[in-house]
Amino acid sequence: MTSLDPKAAAEHLRAKLDPVPAILVVLGSGLGSLEEELDGRVVVPFGEVPGFPAATVQGHAGRYAAGRLGGVDLLLQSGRFHMYEGAGAEVVGAPMRVAAALGVRAVVLTNAAGGVRRTLDAGDVVLIEDHINWMFTSPLIGAVRPGETRFPDMSGPYDPELRRLAREVALEVGERVEEGTYAALLGPQYETAAEVRMLDRLGADVVGMSTVPEVLVARALGLRCLAFSVVANKAVGLAPGPLSHDDVVEQGRIGGARLARLLTRLLPRIAEELYSVSTK
Repeated sequence: MTSLDPKAAAEHLRAKLDPVPAILVVLGSGLGSLEEELDGRVVVPFGEVPGFPAATVQGHAGRYAAGRLGGVDLLLQSGRFHMYEGAGAEVVGAPMRVAAALGVRAVVLTNAAGGVRRTLDAGDVVLIEDHINWMFTSPLIGAVRPGETRFPDMSGPYDPELRRLAREVALEVGERVEEGTYAALLGPQYETAAEVRMLDRLGADVVGMSTVPEVLVARALGLRCLAFSVVANKAVGLAPGPLSHDDVVEQGRIGGARLARLLTRLLPRIAEELYSVSTK
């Protein structure tokens, strides 16, 4: 994908969706189980969307799925694009521009991540409260696109009200959720032990290779963001042995089931409280 017209992609999706949901959920590696919970599911593979290639990363289905969950209309994005695949930062952020063109108002992002904080174990769910962009690039570089802020404020990229709701629902369902800072690196190689020590000293709790470019675009467009990491492994230097992507996907799937249970209760609450959508 070398160029993508968000409006054309949005029009293609809009023709398939009725109604167009106000909430987009991005599902990371091994976290696609939520799609199975949708009622009246409509699936659109990335390859059918103008300008989108098929997904290439294991654990990413590479499709949109729309349907109802708890009486609320949702749009799920199963998979994403990464700069380590050779995609530029603009391409990685393109789905957020498509979402805004569709009329989406809030984005819930998920990812599988490595645990930098020593107290985190595989399967833990982390509510992201801030991030460190260690990718050294931004999808906002270049001409200002219509509807985007040139210098978006990043003092609270992860919406405080949505985070409050997430904590509240986690308590209600008895699901333990940690909070922390997500560090985004280019990849695709996993971090060295020295890099993990550096990230720990910088204040990172989890580390991954996604999410931040999407949040930068979403915030420039005024979309409200909430994000979760599922800890797929302890980071290098803390883990008992070498890392493999197969293990990351499997642990992401196990932790993803916990996150899916939380989201099943949380998403209708977001719609009810923030978008005045009836969940009855």
